[in-house]
Amino acid sequence: MSATHSDRPVDGENGIFGLSVSAERAGVVLLPVPFEATTSYGRGTVDGPRTIAQASEQVDLYDVETGQPHRAGIAMLPEGPGVRAWNEAARAAARTVVDAGEAPNLADTRIARALERVNAISNDVHEFVEAEVGRWLARDKIVGLVGGDHSVSYGTLAAHARRYPGLGVLHIDAHADLRHEYQGFKWSHASIMENAMRRLANIARLVQVGIRDLCEEEHTRIQESNGRIRTYFDAELARERFEGATWGEQVRRVVDDLPQDVFVSFDVDGLDPTLCPHTGTPVPGGLSFDQATYLVGAVARSGRRIVGFDLVEVAPDPDGSEWDGNVGARLLYKLIGWTLRSRSATQAS
Repeated sequence: MSATHSDRPVDGENGIFGLSVSAERAGVVLLPVPFEATTSYGRGTVDGPRTIAQASEQVDLYDVETGQPHRAGIAMLPEGPGVRAWNEAARAAARTVVDAGEAPNLADTRIARALERVNAISNDVHEFVEAEVGRWLARDKIVGLVGGDHSVSYGTLAAHARRYPGLGVLHIDAHADLRHEYQGFKWSHASIMENAMRRLANIARLVQVGIRDLCEEEHTRIQESNGRIRTYFDAELARERFEGATWGEQVRRVVDDLPQDVFVSFDVDGLDPTLCPHTGTPVPGGLSFDQATYLVGAVARSGRRIVGFDLVEVAPDPDGSEWDGNVGARLLYKLIGWTLRSRSATQAS
C-alpha cells in the first residue's frame, strides 16, 4: 500500500486552527498519522488528529507567551488514506496477539504470522512517515507529527536525527517506552524510545519527564545507558517539591541535560489524566498543563533550538465531549509557538 498527501489544508477551506494556508506557504507543517495497531488497553488514538483539528477552531490565536504563532503559517496535511488502511489491517492481525495475553506463545503459528503481519505494516508506516517528514524538512519547514499512538513517532525521530546529528529528545510521558518488545510487537508503542535509542545513533541523549509507569527491564535500561538516557521520575520530582523544591529549579536541571538541538516528543498521558481522560493508558499523577508548557518554554528560553515535535495518544471521548481534543489543540499550539520562538532566538544570536 502507499499513502500520499496533497498540499490542501484539512477539511478543505479551513484547516487546523481555522486557518486556510497551503503546506507550501506554511512555516509549520503538521503530519497526521492515524495509526494505533499495537495499543493493548484503551483505543481511539487513531482519531486523535481529527479530534485535535476539530477542536482547534476554538483556540484563540493570540498567545500571551509566544505571541501569534499562526502568522508563520500552519498547515495540517490531509490524512494519507493508506495509513488508515494500514491501521485496519494491522489491528485485525494484532487482535490475535493481544487476545493471547502479555506473553503470547510465539511458537503458535497463528500468533507468529499475525505478529509478522503487524510488524511489517508498522515498518511500512515508519518508512512513509520518515520519507514524508524528510521531504518537508528538506524544504526548511518545521514539521510536527500528530498521532496516533506513540509508535508512529519513529519515522519522524529518524528524519530529524538525520537532519540534526547530536539531537536531544525531550520525552514527556507517563511511560518510559523502553521495552525491547511488548507482546512480541517489534514496533510497539511501549518500545518507541528503545527503538529510537538503539537504532538512531544520531540521537545524543533522551531526557524523560513525567515517567511513573515502567517495568524492571526499562529501569535497568536507563541505569545501563551510561547517561545517554536521563529519566526524571514523576514520584521523585513530586517528593522534591513536597520538600521545598520549585518546578522552576527542577526544569532548569532537565533543560541542562539537553543538547543544543531538541526534539519534543509529547505523549498526552504525560499530563494529569484529568486533562486527557480518554487516552489509551492513563496513569495517576503527571504534569499540569502549565507545568508542561513551562517546561517546553524553558527549552526555548534557554537558547536551545526546538527542531521538531510530536503530539500523540490523544483520543476522543466516545460520548462526544471535546475536552480531550480541546486540551490537545491548545497543547499543539503551545508546541508550535515555543518551537517558533526558539528558532527566532537562535537566529537572532
